[in-house]
Amino acid sequence: MKKIYFIGAGPGDKELITLKGYKLLCQADIVIYAGSLVNPELLDYCKEGCEIYDSAVMDLMQIIEVMKNGVENDKLVVRLQTGDISLYGSIREQSEELKKLGIEYESIAGVSSFLGAAASMGIEYTVPEISQSLIITRLEGRTPVPKLEKLELFASHQTSMAIFLSVQNIDSVVDRLIEGGYSQDTPVAVVYKATWKDEKIVIGELSNIAEKVKSEGIRKTALILVGKFLGDEYNYSKLYDKMFKHEYRK
Repeated sequence: MKKIYFIGAGPGDKELITLKGYKLLCQADIVIYAGSLVNPELLDYCKEGCEIYDSAVMDLMQIIEVMKNGVENDKLVVRLQTGDISLYGSIREQSEELKKLGIEYESIAGVSSFLGAAASMGIEYTVPEISQSLIITRLEGRTPVPKLEKLELFASHQTSMAIFLSVQNIDSVVDRLIEGGYSQDTPVAVVYKATWKDEKIVIGELSNIAEKVKSEGIRKTALILVGKFLGDEYNYSKLYDKMFKHEYRK
């Protein structure tokens, strides 16, 4: 019996899937992909005759049933998730059901959208003496967040932030960030569909980003990036310092 492969599809650009993920996708007999969140161009890699399912119109048990039937018939089954499967991929409930059925699975890492967004903008989240940490989070919605992970509490750290699944509530995001301690002139970037052909980047400050985002009609599929790492202030890394290199090698 074959196992199920959970594959991170990458942020959007069809060439940003990993080589390992690409090879498995090309060989797959069955592919279940995450609807509009996955660039449909990735399905061009599938071989002729591959059975393709859009999970946007399926519930959990329907997905599991397709997987179960596939492995019982010795078919290679790929579950194609957006970005990297370790972030907001919702694979836990799928893997738990597979365990109940005694079906093995393997996870293949992908490129997350927050990495794709940084590459598109040519930025680093970590800037010496400005920010050396990155918080990846989301605003609570239908899925609540733990009390100690409220957005305003994270904002008190004044470090780099990448906020997923929250642009539809951009006003609340801004209010929470300011309440937590960010100043109104803190730089913000909203990246819509990072690395897709129709990618859009909106740059502003906490004081005006909500208005800019609304005027661009962005309501979903966008990341909110916040922090001084987006500003003009920076310091050189010691990495290229000859004295540092000498001491490090010793």
